Amino acid sequence: MPTSRKPLDGLAMSLMLILCTCWGLQQVAIKVAAPSISPILQNGLRSAVAALLVSGLMWWRGSKFSLTDGSFWPGLVTGLLFAGEFLCVSIGLNYTTASHMSVFVYTAPIFTVLGLHWLVPGERFGLTQWLGVLAAFAGITVAFAGGFEAGAGFSHTLIGDALGVLAAVFWAATTIMIKRSVLSNAAPSMTLWYQLTVAAVTLPLLALLTGQADVAPLSSLMWASLVFQSLIVAFGSFLTWFWMLRRYLASRLTVFSFLTPLFGVSFGVLLLDDPIGMPFVFGALLVLSGIVLVNWQRG
Repeated sequence: MPTSRKPLDGLAMSLMLILCTCWGLQQVAIKVAAPSISPILQNGLRSAVAALLVSGLMWWRGSKFSLTDGSFWPGLVTGLLFAGEFLCVSIGLNYTTASHMSVFVYTAPIFTVLGLHWLVPGERFGLTQWLGVLAAFAGITVAFAGGFEAGAGFSHTLIGDALGVLAAVFWAATTIMIKRSVLSNAAPSMTLWYQLTVAAVTLPLLALLTGQADVAPLSSLMWASLVFQSLIVAFGSFLTWFWMLRRYLASRLTVFSFLTPLFGVSFGVLLLDDPIGMPFVFGALLVLSGIVLVNWQRG
C-alpha cells in the first residue's frame, strides 16, 4: 500500500541528533559498567526496566492490548530479532572496543536501506540518495581506517567486530519486519513493548545459563550506567524512534543514524582515552555530506 510517510523536516533532524548522541554513548556506557555487571545482563535488566515503564505508559494512556489483532506473531519475531541484536553487542563487547562496536552496529542502515528499497513501497531511493548512502558508508570506513589496521590481538578483536556486523543485520531485519507487518501502523509503545519484553525474558535467562549473572562490585558508575541505559536509551530513545518510524521515511531515518558511530568514538575519546586522527575528521565530513544527499528532496 502507498505510504504517507514524509522526508525529514527540522523536528525530525533535531530529534535524530539527540537520539544519535544517546546511542553513541550507549556502547561506552555498557563497556564502563562491564567490570561490575556483564553486558548481557545489563541489556536484559535495562530492557526489563524499560518494559515496565512502557507498560505503565500504555496503562496511563488507556492503550488496549490484544493477542487477536494480528500483532502477536510479528511482535514476537521482532522481539527475538531485537534480543538477538543486543546479544551480539553484549558478547562482542567482550572482544572488541566500544568504538569498533559503534562502527559495525551502525552499518545497519546499509542493510536496512537495501531491504526497504526492494520490499517497502514508498521507500525507493533515487541516484542522489544512493550516492548519499555510498558517501556515508565511505565516511565511516575512512573515519575508522586507522583502527582497522590492528596489530597484536587482531584475531581476538575480529570476533567482536564480526558480532557487531551480525548485530547490524538483526537491527536491519527488525526495522524491515516492523515496516512489512501490522506493526507498521501499531502504536510505537506497543512495538517497543514487544521488543523490550522479549529481551527482558531472554537475555537475563541467557546470562544465567552462561554464568554471567553475577553483579559485583556495586558502584555508583554501574548504577549511573544502568539508569542511563534503561530510562534514556531503552525507554526514551527507542520510543521516540518508533514514533518517528510511523511519520517519516524509514530509509531517511536510518541513514541519518550514520552520525551515531561518530558520536560513539567522540565519547570514547573523552571517556576512554581512545586515539583520534585526521581520518576521523575526513570521515565525519563524508558522513555529513551523505546525510545531506540522502535527505535531498527530489523534484
